[in-house]
Formats: sequence, C-alpha cells, structure tokens
Amino acid sequence: MIRLLDFILALVGLIVTLPVLIVICVLGVFDTGSPLFRQQRVGKNKKPFTLIKFRTMKVDTASVASHLASSASITPLGGFLRKSKLDELPQLWNVLKGEMSLVGPRPGLFNQKELTTAREQKNVFAVRPGITGLAQVNEIDMSTPELLAKTDKEMIDSITIGNYFKYIFMTVAGKGTGDRVNKP
Repeated sequence: MIRLLDFILALVGLIVTLPVLIVICVLGVFDTGSPLFRQQRVGKNKKPFTLIKFRTMKVDTASVASHLASSASITPLGGFLRKSKLDELPQLWNVLKGEMSLVGPRPGLFNQKELTTAREQKNVFAVRPGITGLAQVNEIDMSTPELLAKTDKEMIDSITIGNYFKYIFMTVAGKGTGDRVNKP
C-alpha cells in the first residue's frame, strides 16, 4: 500500500512541480554551473543507489555528511533551497524508481560507519530510505547516529498510513530544519 502511495504521490509531485524544477535548474546553472547533485547512498538492504538532489553547496565540496561540511560551502541559492526544502524535490524521481519512499530513514553515506553500524543493529536497512520521517520532523540528523538509528527504528515499528501522511504534511509545513552544517 505504501509503495503504491509513494508512486502516485511522487508522479503527481513531479508533474505539479515541473515548472519549479525547471526554474531551479536554470537558477542552479548560474549559481554553481551544475544544478543537480548525485551521490551514492545506502539503500534498502544496504544496496547502493544514486540519490539526486538540487546542489546546495559549491561543486568542489568534499563528499561528507552535511553536518561535517562547512556552512561556507553553501551557495546563496543553496541556502534558500535548504531552508525551503526545495533541494529535496528531485528525490521524487528516486521514489518513483522505487529506490526511496516518501517516508523512511534518510539514506546515509557509505563512509558513515557509526551510523551504518547503529542502523544495522536496529534492522533499519530492511526498509526503503525516505525523504522525510520521524527523525527529520524532530530535527534529529546524522550528527547523532545512535539517536537517529533509535528514532528510525521507532518510526519503522509504528508506521501507519496516518503517520505516513503526518510526516509528509509536517515536512511540507516547515517542521524540522534539515541536516546541520559546521559554522566556518
């Protein structure tokens, strides 16, 4: 049931936001020269997939978790995209392809060993990663791997259709701040 909802909502989301996606792509060309950001992430059953987002940091920024990157790397457009969460829109393509869900644990990087271990212990990789979830709406990010894995497990164990829509609506309404970044 969730996969069907994911597919329908992602398809509708991509169609409805197409003009916004195009405008952000054009602005992104002027901002960084490369509006889309692709990165290998840990998916369901620890299978790698390529996550796609709008680029919010300079092209030469190191491939690390956001909380380890410097805020000086965030571009002017990127700051707006992060604050408005519009940088996440291209992930609807990942949802459409079945690599992600709208609601699930945020996909980590393969170099985040502590997070991967904590999630393995809690069987978090048994589900598709998501764009948003319980941790995101409660401002818990990858800088606290044990707490994040615990919260992911709590969400997985208590997910209902009601919670699914609740997390989506809370995210769209602006709840949560996204991943932190280091101050320069």
